[in-house]
Amino acid sequence: MTAPQTSASTEAALEPLHAYIRGHATGDPTHFRDAFLPTAHVEGIRDGGFVSWTLDAYCALFDGHAAPDEATRSRRVDAVEVHGSIGTATMTLRHGADTFTDVFLLVRTAAGWRIANKVYHRAC
Repeated sequence: MTAPQTSASTEAALEPLHAYIRGHATGDPTHFRDAFLPTAHVEGIRDGGFVSWTLDAYCALFDGHAAPDEATRSRRVDAVEVHGSIGTATMTLRHGADTFTDVFLLVRTAAGWRIANKVYHRAC
């Protein structure tokens, strides 16, 4: 069994998560394109039904402007584990009355770490 890696590997794996946070903070989908692989999907339950968005569809949800209540929102990385060229991460986002738990699959490519896929849970 291989133990999770730490230090430099973990710090590098945080880079796409920081881009993801910038995307939410600014509403600028360019940051999501920096964070995710082009083939990534974002999946979860929305309005009672399962959704599976491509990266393009997910980026289309953002208009390039920060949310009006951005100053009151918070986001934190809860955990990151790196195993060689793959990893996982969990993040909590508090957006008004909603709290999102995001779980990410990460992969290290020749261009650096990227989010391969994301699933989320929304608690209202």
